[in-house]
Amino acid sequence: MSIGFWQIAIVVILVVLLFGRGKISSLMGDVAKGIKSFKKGMSSDVTEDESTKNLSENQDSNNQDPNKKD
Repeated sequence: MSIGFWQIAIVVILVVLLFGRGKISSLMGDVAKGIKSFKKGMSSDVTEDESTKNLSENQDSNNQDPNKKD
């Protein structure tokens, strides 16, 4: 037994009647804000990782033996 169009429509109608359109739209807006914040946080983590990696590479090159010639 699969879920049909009419069963989905009945569930949607019941949800709208129980919560109201205003509550559902504000809830969806909050979900969208959460997703945007998550994406922004993930992108800032990547840049922090790259800057940390670059710093460690610079420290490695600065810590080489000063008496050693290339």
